[in-house]
Amino acid sequence: MTASASILVVDDEVDTCRNLSDILTDLGYHVDTAHDGPAALELARKKCYDVALLDLKMPGMDGLTLYRQLRQLCAETVAIVVTAYASKATAEEALVAGAWQVLPKPVDFPRLLALVEEALGQPLILIVDDDPDLCCNLWDLLRDRAYRVAVAYDEAEAARLLQNHAFRIVLIDMKLPRGDGRGVFQRVRQTNPQARTVVITGHRLEMDPVIQQVLAEGADAVCYKPFDVPALLSTLQRLTAEHAPPSQEGKNAVRD
Repeated sequence: MTASASILVVDDEVDTCRNLSDILTDLGYHVDTAHDGPAALELARKKCYDVALLDLKMPGMDGLTLYRQLRQLCAETVAIVVTAYASKATAEEALVAGAWQVLPKPVDFPRLLALVEEALGQPLILIVDDDPDLCCNLWDLLRDRAYRVAVAYDEAEAARLLQNHAFRIVLIDMKLPRGDGRGVFQRVRQTNPQARTVVITGHRLEMDPVIQQVLAEGADAVCYKPFDVPALLSTLQRLTAEHAPPSQEGKNAVRD
């Protein structure tokens, strides 16, 4: 059990919020509750949550609309939609929005707790890239393969996330309009030296001297844009499975 994990429970039924909060708090989680979308967003602007348990039908803002906005604030939050209106269409809509699971009410607590633990066990990846479309596509690709994914568009945002999360892997674009990819790499080494690092770039010739320098300093792999998706996924799977600290040996280049 990940005792330090934070969970946001959002439901317009006060008793449901209270019951879920009591159970999760007793298990050691940090739990906040909200009874509508705006209140939930106000909480999420102050802190990022590892997991959000979201009621689907709420007055004013439904759970999927809420999650779409939560995802903009904190992409790494895993959403579990809890609803008394579960159907195949509901589940498909939730999954398209990026939610991970849909559970029917009344809540099966053992099933819910197992899903929370499973979500928290998913490897946490940070993507640092200034291209929103690429970040969105990678988010969808990696979430479909049970990675939790955070996104930063510049060095400052990456620094903030690195201070607050223990990432398993960090993908770093070497050419950022605000900041520097090598600077992000150095921050990773300082704040979370166990994290694996993958250099990414669409400017292969221009950035090659910097890439070679970063690889010599301990980066684990380089992936060139446009990505060879199977090779990228294979690299991430390998790095996720490895537990030894990064070394200078066996550097891997994934080529287009």
